[in-house]
Amino acid sequence: MAEKKKLSKKTLAKSFRNWSYGNLTCFSQEHMQTFGYLCAMLPIVEELYDTPEEQKQALQTYSAFFNTEPQIGTMIVGVTAGLEEARANGEAIDDDAINGIRAGLMGPLAGLGDSLIVGTLIPILLGIALGLSTGGSPLGAIFYIVVWNLLMFLGMRFAYNQGYELGGKAVEALVGPKAKALRDSIVMVGTMVIGAVGATWVSITCSPNLVLPGGGKFQDTLDGIYPHLLPMVFIIFCWYMMTKKKVNPIVMMLILVVIAFVGVIIGFFDPALSY
Repeated sequence: MAEKKKLSKKTLAKSFRNWSYGNLTCFSQEHMQTFGYLCAMLPIVEELYDTPEEQKQALQTYSAFFNTEPQIGTMIVGVTAGLEEARANGEAIDDDAINGIRAGLMGPLAGLGDSLIVGTLIPILLGIALGLSTGGSPLGAIFYIVVWNLLMFLGMRFAYNQGYELGGKAVEALVGPKAKALRDSIVMVGTMVIGAVGATWVSITCSPNLVLPGGGKFQDTLDGIYPHLLPMVFIIFCWYMMTKKKVNPIVMMLILVVIAFVGVIIGFFDPALSY
């Protein structure tokens, strides 16, 4: 009986390294992350198969289009590494099975990664970094560089290992129905942080010369009703325009410039104030 093939830790580490640093290798609109995925699977195939013909045939499986969110999507590379190991040991796994699993996972994990990593984690880290950058301090930049790279390396390595060891069960923890509450909780925490950062760093007030008929200042009245009301209104307005109306960020900035210009002309904003 032939000895069962088992991927070494060195090979798995090399595969992970190829993906973590090279997932955008030869990136194009036609192939996206296909070549980065091939680079990650190359050490796996080279160890599992002895002859160039077998290696070439195995790599053909991973030449199909591939694109996902790089961090969470690391799990797919781990899953297919485990599947390739099983196939090399004679399991009934063919190209269609591997490509079916890969194609079925890259979409959901891309959506999950975009919402959790790009839409939640990065804004949270940037918000904290901005807070540490008060007065031009370099601590904010240092914090972001160190924490982002540390979290990404550890998170991607964990996802890769879980994908390899647990196969499809590892993905179920992230895309299955039981994970909905977890994802909603993470998004809620991110939303709260963005709100706190907005209230702290977005400073929008009306002109101190703007008074009500009764004699009270308009800004003091707004603060009495709802502190930081104007910053909240502008943040919600920007969010609505960019997410619901699909307005380009550059266009959104021009719109804000126009609003500020008109506000100064009509006396709502004071040009002498520092916002």
